[in-house]
Amino acid sequence: MNTIRNTNKKSKNLIIDSIPLTQAGGKGVAIGTMENGKKLLVKYGAAGDTVKAEVYKSKSKYAEARILEILDASPDRRNPPCIHFGECGGCSWQHITYEAQLALKNKEVQASLTKIAKIEPENFLSPVGAPDEFFYRNKMEFSFSDSRWITSDEMQDGVAITERNGLGFHKPGMWNKILDLKECLLQQDPSNAIRLFVKKVANEKGLSFWNTYSQEGNLRSLMLRNNNAGEFLVFFQLGSALNQDIEDLFKALIQEFSSIKSLQFAINTKQNDSIYDLDCQLYYGESSLIETLAGLQFRIGPKSFFQTNIKQAEVLYALTVKAAELLGDEVIYDLYCGTGTISQIVAKGSKKVVGIESVPEAIAAAEESLKWNSIENCSFACGDMKDLFTEDFVLTYGKPDVVITDPPRDGMHPKVVAQLLTLSAKRIVYVSCNPATQARDIALLAEKYRLKSIQAVDLFPQTFHCESIAVLELR
Repeated sequence: MNTIRNTNKKSKNLIIDSIPLTQAGGKGVAIGTMENGKKLLVKYGAAGDTVKAEVYKSKSKYAEARILEILDASPDRRNPPCIHFGECGGCSWQHITYEAQLALKNKEVQASLTKIAKIEPENFLSPVGAPDEFFYRNKMEFSFSDSRWITSDEMQDGVAITERNGLGFHKPGMWNKILDLKECLLQQDPSNAIRLFVKKVANEKGLSFWNTYSQEGNLRSLMLRNNNAGEFLVFFQLGSALNQDIEDLFKALIQEFSSIKSLQFAINTKQNDSIYDLDCQLYYGESSLIETLAGLQFRIGPKSFFQTNIKQAEVLYALTVKAAELLGDEVIYDLYCGTGTISQIVAKGSKKVVGIESVPEAIAAAEESLKWNSIENCSFACGDMKDLFTEDFVLTYGKPDVVITDPPRDGMHPKVVAQLLTLSAKRIVYVSCNPATQARDIALLAEKYRLKSIQAVDLFPQTFHCESIAVLELR
C-alpha cells in the first residue's frame, strides 16, 4: 500500500512514500498504480523500482512524478555515466542497462502490433542491438546562450553565479533555456574538445552569445558532423556579420584540430534556427565530407539528410536488402527515399529502382550521389507522396515488384496505403521509426498482405526510439 500526503505547508505537491513501478512507459518514465487506481508516471524510473516520489502534475487518468528516493532498485537499473543525466533530457534511458533497453524496444514493437494492428506476424525476429552504446552519432547540434540554465546543483551550492554564457542543448520543453554541456557521450572525439574550445576562445575574444529574447548575438549555434574516417565538418550559425574576432575563433579552431576538414558558416537573423533556407558559406577546407556506406560514397554537407548512426544504419540497410529477397530482375519503388541511400544500395541487385521524396534538397543530393557511385538503373522523383504516387506515376515508371517504404514518424498517408493496395506488389518492406504508426498501416495493408516478419533494430541507444523492419507479402 502506498501512502499519499502533502510535502509541506509551502507546497501543494503530494508525496507518495512508497510505490512499486511495474512497467516501462515512453520517454524514460516508469509506471506505477496509485491507491485510487490512477497511473503514476515517474520520470527516470525503472520497471522493478520501488520509490518515494513527488507528484508535480495531476490529470484525470494519470499523474506525473519525480523520484525523491529509490527504496528498492530494479535489477535493470544502473548508474547513468553522463554527468548531465536528469538535467539534459537527451538520453532518457541511461539509467537502464542496455540489455533492458533493447528488450523494452522489442516489447514496444510487439505490443504495437498486437494492440493496434491486432495482428501476429509469422515470425517475431530477435531484436538487433547497436554495436556502440555511446559515441555513435555523426551529427550534433548545440546552441549558444548568454543566459544559460542554472542547474539544481548550482542552486544548492549557493555560490554566486557570474558565468552565464552557455553552449549546449535546449532544456526539454524550454525554447529559451540552454544547458551548458561539460561533456556529451553521443559523438566521438574530439567532439567534446571542439565544443569546449569554441566556448573558451569565444569568451576570451568577448564574442556575444545569442539572446533568444532580443534576437541578438555573434554566435547562435554550432553543428558538428563527422564521418567514419574521423573527419569533422564544423558549421556555425552567426547572428551578426563575420568580424575579425569571429575569424580569429575560426583560425584558432582550425589550427587546434587537424581533424576539421571543413568549416562553414551562415548568417541567421530569423526567428528560428532552421538552416535549409540559409546561404552556407565555406570558410575553410572542403564543401562536404565523404562517407562510405555499403561500399557506396555519399557527400555530407551542413544541410544533408543522412542517418546519424552510420554503423547501425549499415546493419539496418543490409537487413532491408535481405528482406527484399531480390533475384536481380525486379523493379523497386523506394518510398520516402530521402537522399536515396537505400535506393542506391538495392540498385546493384535489381533491374530498376525509383525513389520518391518530397524534399528537393534531398533529391538533389541523391542525384549527385548517383554520379559519384556510377549507378545508372536508379532515378528519383520529387513531390508530396500522396499526390505524386498515383496511377499515372506507375504508368510512367512501371509497376514495381517490390516496394520499400521508410516514412516519417507519422507513417504513410491513407492515399499512399490505398495506392499500395491497388498496386499489389508481391512484397513490401516497411522500415519505420515509429512502431505505432507502422502497426496502423500494417492493419490497413492486411486486406491483401500477410505479415511475414517484423524485427526491431536499435539505432538510438539510451533513448526510447527504435527502428523496425516489417516484411509483408501478397496473399
